[in-house]
Amino acid sequence: MMAEWAAMVDEDEGKDGGGDGGGGGDADANAAAEWEAMLGDDDGGGDGEAAAGGGGGRESTRVLNQDEIDSLLGFDESDDISTDKSGIQAILNSALVSYERLPMLEVVFDRLVRMMSTSLRNFTSDNVEVSLDNILSLRFGDYLNSIPLPAMLSVFKAEEWDNSGLLTIDSSMIYSIVDVLLGGRRGTAAMRIEGRPYTTIERNLVERLVHVVLADLSAAFDPLSPVTFRFERLETNPRFATISRPANAAIVAKLRIDMEDRGGRLELLIPYATLEPVRELLLQMFMGEKFGRDSIWETHLAEEMWFTEVEMEAILDEVELPLRHILNLEVGSQIMFNATPDSTVMLRCGDVPMFAGRMGRRGANIAIRVDRKAHQRAKPM
Repeated sequence: MMAEWAAMVDEDEGKDGGGDGGGGGDADANAAAEWEAMLGDDDGGGDGEAAAGGGGGRESTRVLNQDEIDSLLGFDESDDISTDKSGIQAILNSALVSYERLPMLEVVFDRLVRMMSTSLRNFTSDNVEVSLDNILSLRFGDYLNSIPLPAMLSVFKAEEWDNSGLLTIDSSMIYSIVDVLLGGRRGTAAMRIEGRPYTTIERNLVERLVHVVLADLSAAFDPLSPVTFRFERLETNPRFATISRPANAAIVAKLRIDMEDRGGRLELLIPYATLEPVRELLLQMFMGEKFGRDSIWETHLAEEMWFTEVEMEAILDEVELPLRHILNLEVGSQIMFNATPDSTVMLRCGDVPMFAGRMGRRGANIAIRVDRKAHQRAKPM
């Protein structure tokens, strides 16, 4: 309808311009410019002149240029991504990956923080506070490039999941743990000597710290899925700690460890491929820390089971026959049982024997008097 009104304005403009060529043409030109603005046409100069000159029909759609496409896709030239990449390439190469589809993972990391606070206090004999800064999802290659050096990278393997993970200890945490374990005085900052490789003593102390953290991580996953995280090696060069392809997504949990005036950071990286065996468990919702259990529903189910109707079968006797005898049975054939009027009758629920008793009569009905449970032995007569 807007296009038809614009065409009508153009026709009137052409008639007035041809008749008097005076002020009426200017008024119609202004009206046409207003209609063009309402139609969203950005080429106001050229199209306005064409409308004033009595041009014909006009297109109601226009093609977006590359700058407008990049703006709609959230691509900005001021970003770190080079300007020769389009917005779609920026999305494909984005470092962020959504981890919200694994809600149970946050519960596991919360348990890890509480367990590490206790175990590190026993390990260092000092007041230790562990906090979880944030949980990120990054490409593995981007994470390796973002590690501040010098640092130690511990490669560990999840035995039951048959895959690996990475634990990064920064320089501040390394010197702090060495200072605490070797009896450094409190109130003084840990001495940092940069530009030298880590000594054997430092590596051994850090390895002991890694063993404590991995034991707590295994215990944090136990209520969800039993898994054993085994320490493999320590590396100081990120290139030698490559456990996944650079483009693969991974979960990164950043932990802050404070020991009064000392401390540092631990970063735990678990690739999505490592978590794939327990992905279904990580997807489930939870209530508190019960890992999917609902006590209200369990109580209701236990109460309703008492009103469940089950079918009982009374087995007078059983006999085993060869298959050839079964195939030779005809109408009128007889099968002999060893039961007598005093034989024990077995009561079963499905294939499960429940009770044993003796057959009798109550009124016009055949009855079974229960003498004992099926798993109990009969008393001697």
